[in-house]
Amino acid sequence: MPVRLKKLIGTFLLVALVSIYALLATIIAVAHLGQSSGWVHLLYFLFTGVLWVLPAMWIIWWMEKPPRQKNG
Repeated sequence: MPVRLKKLIGTFLLVALVSIYALLATIIAVAHLGQSSGWVHLLYFLFTGVLWVLPAMWIIWWMEKPPRQKNG
């Protein structure tokens, strides 16, 4: 796959990942943390604020991986 196409696909995947992840993290927080203390909120948002980095790192790694060489 050409590098430019991989970067285009990866960019759209990253935007979708961040958008969907932020929406889901917020929905979960609103549904389950309404009566929790401030410390629980802080820990939840610290954890979820860092957790999205793992799939984003994989997408960036895939985008930056050099194309395979053709045999022949």
